[in-house]
Amino acid sequence: MLHGDDCCTAEDDGTETHPQQPLILERVEEEPGKKWQTTASRRLKKHCSCAPKKLKSKVLGFVPILKWLPHYKLRDWILGDVMSGLIVGILLVPQSIAYSLLASQDPIYGLYTSFFSSIIYALLGSSRHISVGIFGVLCLLVGQVVDRELALAGYLTETRSSIGNSSDVLLAGLGNGSSGVQCDRSCYAITVGATVTFTAGVYQVLMGLLQVGFVSVYLSDSLLSGFATGASLTILTSQFKYLLGLKLPRPQGWFTLFKTWFSLLSNLGSTNICDLITSLVCLAILIPTKELNDRFKAKLKAPIPFELFVVIIATLASHFGHFNTDYGSSVAGAIPTGFLPPQLPLWSLIPNVAVDAFSIAIVGFAITVSLSEMFAKKHGYTVDANQEMYAIGFCNILPSFFRCFTTSAALTKTLVKESTGCQTQMSGLISALVLLLVLLVIAPLFYSLQKCVLAVIIVVNLRGALQKFTDIPRMWRANRIDASIWLITMATSALVNTELGLLVGVLVSAFCVLGRTQKAQVLELGRAATREHYEDLASYRGLQTHAGVAVFRYEAPIYYANQSLFKKSLYRCVGLDPVREKTRRLKLRKGKPTQMQSEDKAPEENEVEAAATLMSSPNLRSLVMDCSAVQFLDTAGVSALKEVRKDYGELGVEVVLAQCNTSVMDTLERGGYSSAETKGIFFTIADAVLYLQSLCAANGVHDNKR
Repeated sequence: MLHGDDCCTAEDDGTETHPQQPLILERVEEEPGKKWQTTASRRLKKHCSCAPKKLKSKVLGFVPILKWLPHYKLRDWILGDVMSGLIVGILLVPQSIAYSLLASQDPIYGLYTSFFSSIIYALLGSSRHISVGIFGVLCLLVGQVVDRELALAGYLTETRSSIGNSSDVLLAGLGNGSSGVQCDRSCYAITVGATVTFTAGVYQVLMGLLQVGFVSVYLSDSLLSGFATGASLTILTSQFKYLLGLKLPRPQGWFTLFKTWFSLLSNLGSTNICDLITSLVCLAILIPTKELNDRFKAKLKAPIPFELFVVIIATLASHFGHFNTDYGSSVAGAIPTGFLPPQLPLWSLIPNVAVDAFSIAIVGFAITVSLSEMFAKKHGYTVDANQEMYAIGFCNILPSFFRCFTTSAALTKTLVKESTGCQTQMSGLISALVLLLVLLVIAPLFYSLQKCVLAVIIVVNLRGALQKFTDIPRMWRANRIDASIWLITMATSALVNTELGLLVGVLVSAFCVLGRTQKAQVLELGRAATREHYEDLASYRGLQTHAGVAVFRYEAPIYYANQSLFKKSLYRCVGLDPVREKTRRLKLRKGKPTQMQSEDKAPEENEVEAAATLMSSPNLRSLVMDCSAVQFLDTAGVSALKEVRKDYGELGVEVVLAQCNTSVMDTLERGGYSSAETKGIFFTIADAVLYLQSLCAANGVHDNKR
């Protein structure tokens, strides 16, 4: 409970105010603390009880399709779901094959990945609209790990054995990780990719079990956008070797962008003219048609699948033109039909990829949750971040046994899915059926598809991310801090290292938040003329101040990192540094010569003159600290407030606090700043001012407001 005396105020513009009792509120008593054994027992009983109703709720929560499928509105929703499922499935065919290159895998594995992830997310996902499958940034991260492990294992080139990637070689892989079994480059590459995917999925499921879905709030939109754009630059650069028909190993380590460009420029003389011409023709077709799709998307019921048309035409041209045999053009090669038997990850490889898998898990989860929350908000429903963690985790764990690589939600396919009438994840099952048809029947027909065509598809799909560069001026005008985070994250991801870019972005975001508390300044407040409301004197006109009583506000928490800056800012704003003032007075008392002493004056005269000069805030007798913006205090913050009150008190300046929230008041009381008898904390600034003016009146000082 806060206490105060009847405050006799001075005259205000010649009119005497009436005594007023400060606002007094009585705190609600806290419940007595319970023993930890009782609390633990209660929580254990709550979580481990197995009532039928609770069991049903848990099952339905973990498998959301069981909740919405019985209530599926067949007549209203089926047309939209079928249409969106077919369109997304058709788009996934060329993109799955293309992005397999980015992950350093054979095309068949991209089709496997999109197929399994579409089914699993439809069963476990809580979002109705997002499309989960291959995502370029994750493919890049997986591909970097795969290339590194291939180099360490002695696979230095992309040349495959004469057997290629036939089913026989695939079946003669590493099996369950037993040593001594021979495995070609393709087999080892997907083994590494599947092991990374399994490890990332385990991380995501563990985070879901620990209920840490809230971590997504720490990855801001500017951070994720900058990271995706920086990674897109790396992806764009990595595809130029396919556009030019060059067989170059992917650089490892830092500064891969510069290494790749140096390698490209050094080998321009080896450009395959057939691949170059094909790339230019495909770019000339896809870029304008993509723009047409974007421009008329409001009028089109579904986007026209120009990518699929280009893939079909290019495959036919390559097959009948014998581009592979006559011109040395690199093609997709044999794509087997059907599915391979499950295979365990390579356990011995997990320690090598554990760190990489963690960053991949964070990126995949963050992108999935961000997109699911965005579309849920748009369509008026809610998603569970922890359930999304489970869903995307199992979309990685289970498919990893079937030679798949990491997946997440993808913005482009999600936008297509939403715009074509998607209502539920039934559309994901329809997309899986399209992919199943390709896997069982159509896949071998893509044998003659040139890799440069797949690279063109990847490059064209990067337009959205690369167009973010045109938004930099707008971002800078809107918020310079967010724009700086975007630029730093993007530059680090593109120019230094992709994974490092994410870490740097998180650290820069954290330091920006910390920096805002460091830059906070103490503001002097004035009272509005018509009511008891106080605002910054420098920001508003017509505010009044109280003679002898100054009111200040600090707009940040006071804790160990900024408590020193808080005191400096307060002393500067008040115009009186009590520590320096006490030091100077002490020197004067000891009779030490100072710059203000003159040879023709007595020490007593110098002391009086110095005291008058050093008191840079004339008539200041009381100080009110408005703590309404102080969200919390720690021990260092309480100590800082104690020091301020003590130091000013020794100069005869009374310091009181006003408008503290309950958390701050509790911390002050535990820290020994306030007690039941202390009259130093008030609920309103007006009460604090009246109290201080009553002290002035009791001491025989009568001042008016100025």
